[in-house]
Amino acid sequence: MVRRHQRQRSVWEVVLPDADKLWPADLRCIDALLEEEAVLEPIVTALEARWAQSRRRGRPGTPANVVLRMLVLKHLYRWSYDELEREVRTNLVFRAFAQVGADAVPDAKTILKIARVLGPEVMQQVHTQVVELAVAQGVTKGRRLRIDTTVVETHVHYPTDSALLGDSVRVVTRTVQRVGRLLGGAAARVRNRLRSVGRDCFTIAQAARRASNEPVRVRRYRHLMAATRAVLRDADTAVRRIAQRIRTAGPRVQRQLARARVTFDQIRPLARRVLAQTRARVLGGDRHVPNKVLSVFEPHTEAIRKGKVVKPTEFGKLVTIQEAEGQIVSAYDVHARRPADVTLWEPALDRHARIFGRVPYLAAADRGFASAANDQAAITRRIRRVVLPRAGATSPTRRAHERQRWFRRGARWRVGCEGRISVIKRRHGLQRCLYHGSDGVHRWVGLGVIANNLLSIAAHMERRERRAT
Repeated sequence: MVRRHQRQRSVWEVVLPDADKLWPADLRCIDALLEEEAVLEPIVTALEARWAQSRRRGRPGTPANVVLRMLVLKHLYRWSYDELEREVRTNLVFRAFAQVGADAVPDAKTILKIARVLGPEVMQQVHTQVVELAVAQGVTKGRRLRIDTTVVETHVHYPTDSALLGDSVRVVTRTVQRVGRLLGGAAARVRNRLRSVGRDCFTIAQAARRASNEPVRVRRYRHLMAATRAVLRDADTAVRRIAQRIRTAGPRVQRQLARARVTFDQIRPLARRVLAQTRARVLGGDRHVPNKVLSVFEPHTEAIRKGKVVKPTEFGKLVTIQEAEGQIVSAYDVHARRPADVTLWEPALDRHARIFGRVPYLAAADRGFASAANDQAAITRRIRRVVLPRAGATSPTRRAHERQRWFRRGARWRVGCEGRISVIKRRHGLQRCLYHGSDGVHRWVGLGVIANNLLSIAAHMERRERRAT
């Protein structure tokens, strides 16, 4: 049964009546902000949709306000789920902030399972409510807009064809062995090729260091692909045996066989795509295979080149960060496929108008967003100051336009978006997503942005209180 709040009195209030002095100022401000029911409502709705009759039946679950506050704590301090459980359990300030009261602290697995229910739409709704809190507190009015893109890496190793084939063989082999133990008989006698595949991957990595070892590398790749095809044939046989035995098996075995079949359905198409792209690159010399698989565990991963010298290619998802004044990220977007930056300008302007009910006085972005059509789109929307520096050689008229004082000041203010992205990555972990799946990336980015906005609002409230005293 879904609960909104913890009904018991806090142990903090009972044991330490003068506990106010131990609270960090920013955490106290965030605590007051999260008391708003509008922020909690999307969490409650998602938990109620988790199971049928969750609103009225079942044992009492973890309250929605505890879930929200613990996830905010996790991304405020970049904790893992285990660290979150330990810190809330042992620190009375965090226990009071999470409003756990005298109850047991939800363990790490409980919070992890509940967090998976909160999809991208829920994160967007909570973020929208936090932005409305920023407007209500006077942190931002939406007078200025700056936008930039960045890459949030997924939690994958560097994708080489040999490593991807090794991952595929490892997952398929252990699933086939699990099915063999469940079915017994001939199904249990499956050849284990992991040692052979491991030797091939090691030899390929060693041979890649010198161009003279190319024949050895190609020969080992042929052997590795042959082993992968053999393992996939074993997987096909295991799928047929599952279909024959699943109806007559016991309930426990049925559940395990169903999970194994889901794993086969996910991994076999990916392994065959890895085989195809390896054959095209190693044997055919084609390095530009479309829709490459970069990870069998995070198949949504993309290879994105942002022109960085230190890291030319990043593996993850492209994220748009849209910021208003007051260091408030007014909108974010995790793109399924990398779009051109120039196509993101008009949607950003329309989104800003929907959020704040007005167009910005100043709108700025870097050269990747610049085009004559985007300039005209901003002018059509009656934006007075449009700062879109053009790339390459420009006409004398354009150079004179970009040398105006207001344009140069707007360009300097636009650079602050780079700093905001750096802060979010460093403080809230957006450098690398540690959640699984495409929805996990949305949840990771959303919670990081929400934590950033809450800290910015808290800093504004602290400054206002200091001026008042």
